[in-house]
Amino acid sequence: MQKIKKQNVIIFDGVCGLCNSSIALLIKLDKKNLFKYTSLQGEYVKSLEINESIDSLIYYRNDQVFYKSTAILKIVKELGGLWSLLQILYIIPPFIRDFVYDIIAKYRYRIFGKVEQCSVINGAKKELFLA
Repeated sequence: MQKIKKQNVIIFDGVCGLCNSSIALLIKLDKKNLFKYTSLQGEYVKSLEINESIDSLIYYRNDQVFYKSTAILKIVKELGGLWSLLQILYIIPPFIRDFVYDIIAKYRYRIFGKVEQCSVINGAKKELFLA
């Protein structure tokens, strides 16, 4: 396995319809290719020091791990531009942001469906994805 720097990696649920759609949108918005992507179900995740049982979007940047709403806010900050305005959401305490995140996560399969495998890789920039 190729040694890859463990920075700016977005880890998502590869079988979640919402997650796949969100990552596809993020790839379109990320004109500078700031991020690498991998699914929670992928081999790359095993090389990271993270809780594998976590059911959350994970942003791994410079040996720091961010989960749930904080991961989203860190990611949009990296995008810059108008997306940086979302930093205002930091005024909401993390336990409230994460509560909303958890509600969406709990019902995401029911609302957005489940896919057999990570569908975002098909048609996307394959070089941005880690195994």
